[in-house]
Amino acid sequence: MSLMPLPEQPPGGDASSPADGRLSPGSPDSPPPDAVMLLGPTASGKSAIALRLAERFELEIISVDSALVYRGMDIGTAKPSVPELAAVPHHLIDLIDPRESYSAASFVRDARRLIDEIRGRGRLPLLVGGTMLYARALSTGLDDLPGADPTLRAALDEEAAQLGWPAMHARLAAIDPQTAARLEPGDSQRIQRALEIHALSGQPMSELIGAQRAHTDAPLALLTIALEPADRAVLHARIAARFEAMLAAGFLNEVAALRARGDLHTGLPSMRCVGYRQAWRYLDDLEHGIDQGTGQTASHGTQLGKLGPARRRAFIDESVAATRQLAKRQLTWLRSMPHRRVIDCLAPDAPDQVAAIIAHAGTQPRQVGR
Repeated sequence: MSLMPLPEQPPGGDASSPADGRLSPGSPDSPPPDAVMLLGPTASGKSAIALRLAERFELEIISVDSALVYRGMDIGTAKPSVPELAAVPHHLIDLIDPRESYSAASFVRDARRLIDEIRGRGRLPLLVGGTMLYARALSTGLDDLPGADPTLRAALDEEAAQLGWPAMHARLAAIDPQTAARLEPGDSQRIQRALEIHALSGQPMSELIGAQRAHTDAPLALLTIALEPADRAVLHARIAARFEAMLAAGFLNEVAALRARGDLHTGLPSMRCVGYRQAWRYLDDLEHGIDQGTGQTASHGTQLGKLGPARRRAFIDESVAATRQLAKRQLTWLRSMPHRRVIDCLAPDAPDQVAAIIAHAGTQPRQVGR
């Protein structure tokens, strides 16, 4: 299949930096990038566009998604289907069990290795996802921050259970206002990490990161394309519709199976994923007979979703709201990337625009049919 005619200037605006004069990957006078990153908020259509690109380019997809690494978490993570995985080589999906952890450092190590291997096969490495911490770590380097301390994390979790995460957020604001300002009061995982770093190092996380980045060069030449909605209300409608589709596909049964294992809990990173955390709490309420709407008591064998319409509605609303907050954070991260090329993810020709940017960048892999 041939590509559409290329425009005089590729979509998404000028690729060079207007402030410092440096060329970003994909500008006419820069060398071809090492890889392409296709980033965007949840429900922006990243996976669908990536599959369309695979019809035009010889490529392999590297997932940039901290939830897709977990086996057995398929519906709630919108994991590509078996036919989709078979149609195009995918990487960094179904790597570990939900009781295990996968870090940004692990991602950078694995992604760099895969980029080299894919390029060695004469194909384009296409990194696709919305975990912006992973994307930033790959593009600007890792921060040398203190490692996790399970004992300290348990203590912080215990305090949060008594005081609530908004109170923990207020504590963070007193010691690291810069980090607190970019976190929502309910963002438990990141608030905990910032408090942990301060307790272990004696310094605010924002100061440590700033000092280290001053001496860090970008490890790879990456062409970053951002899928951002021109109308956020349309993205919100997509989020709501997708969550309803997940429920119809058996999402609650998926979470029920994870709970039934007996070795998972809501303190694990896997079970903190948006949607899973809310579903786990909802199933807990059903199991213990807590129905905020009717006061009914759940009995053994109650069909999922049938007890308490008001409680079910609250669960759906909470999940959709949490997903919208995730999308908001993802868009905030994207706007901090000055060299990204922006495409309206709602545009009917978004796949063609992305393809034109990639072709214009002079990537080495052959175009299919050319």
